Amino acid sequence: MTAARRVPLWPKARLTQGVWADPAPIRADLFGIERLEHHAISLAAAQTVQAGRPRRVANLLHRVKDNGRVLLGAYRSGAQTLDSGQSITPAAEWLLDNFHIVEQQLRQIEDDLPPGYYRHLPKIADGPLAGYPRVLGLAWAFVSHSDSLIAQTALQRFVLAYQTVEPLTIGELWAVAITLRIVLIENMRRLAVQITEADRLRQAADAIVDQAVMDYSGKGGAHAFLARLDRAELPEIMAAQMAKRLRGIDPAQMPLAAWLDGRLQAMGLTVDGVVANAQARQGASNVTMRNIVTSMRQLSEVDWAEFFEATSLIDARLRDAAGYADMDFATRNSYRTAVEMLARQCASADRDGAGAASAAHEMQVTEAALSMAAAGQTRAARDPGFALIGPGLAALQQDLGCRVPWRMAVARRLRGFGLLGYLGSTGLVAAAFLFVALWITGALGVVLVLTG
Repeated sequence: MTAARRVPLWPKARLTQGVWADPAPIRADLFGIERLEHHAISLAAAQTVQAGRPRRVANLLHRVKDNGRVLLGAYRSGAQTLDSGQSITPAAEWLLDNFHIVEQQLRQIEDDLPPGYYRHLPKIADGPLAGYPRVLGLAWAFVSHSDSLIAQTALQRFVLAYQTVEPLTIGELWAVAITLRIVLIENMRRLAVQITEADRLRQAADAIVDQAVMDYSGKGGAHAFLARLDRAELPEIMAAQMAKRLRGIDPAQMPLAAWLDGRLQAMGLTVDGVVANAQARQGASNVTMRNIVTSMRQLSEVDWAEFFEATSLIDARLRDAAGYADMDFATRNSYRTAVEMLARQCASADRDGAGAASAAHEMQVTEAALSMAAAGQTRAARDPGFALIGPGLAALQQDLGCRVPWRMAVARRLRGFGLLGYLGSTGLVAAAFLFVALWITGALGVVLVLTG
């Protein structure tokens, strides 16, 4: 018997499509907390959720694993550069010094992101992240406008502001932590690629300057060397590195300096301009890489259960019920999990057949449970848990018109028979296992003969 092969959720999509094809770092205008809140409101109004069957997109876990391979390559490249006696940028130093944190984040993402993790979350209908969970768009926007520096207070206010327009589901709120890690790893990958390429271009510029010194010593060497350079591209980073190496050198003694000035003028650039741009780009990369590493550390220290309860509209509504706030976290979480599962049953019963629970479904379940609790005749019935996880569950499902899975219906019917039902179901399961075992070993015929 061959081992079962894990089939990706969307096997035919490619990682080079859509938003993954853009190599630019995830960075936009830096917002303060108030402007972040305004942006969250605008984002919630702009993001539309897909109805019906979600579109096929590249598997997110595959992208994370690919990011890990790219980051490992960048780490090794930076280490080799240092071993060769050459200098590296501060951003590259941040990656080298903190790569153990990166590995820890990658392991945690892989552990917390099993296949199908995002299957029940609302998906974005259009835009660069179309087909991906809405919470990915939310995390992407926050990372972009905070320059990857995640503060819990700012994040909490951002999520609450978003929900003033579009409430998030229970699953989406729990997914915020892992989704932020995914976006940070994605941003680090883009920066690492940019840093590695910039390092390669600077080394190429150094080689050009070193070669120029040797070629100029021979008659006609300078002319032939510059002719070869005229046929090659001149990226801005390479030009900046050449300008730094040639600074203070007399163009009469080093014609490469005069050639560089002329080449940049033909491109509409200046030596001072390309040097300033290169320094600004490197400075921005250094800050963003530092912020990513800092945020990775902070994410591991956040109490995400506390964050969830501070941002969940469902939890806030359940706290209106007497005694709910005094329960322990495990009990409160069992109530919320029941709301989530019932919302999925309600969604599967909808005529549109989408089958994806929305925040509206979850609030509908919550309000129905609270209404039943308000009308309860006993102390136990006045607890919303009576309807969510207790004897009132069947009545709540009936009132909501939920589509109850057959396994749950069978289990409920067996529980109605008490101990007899439990023993009978256990006996049936044991007999079924015994039958299969005997059939596999070929002993079933012998047993039938002996008992016949």
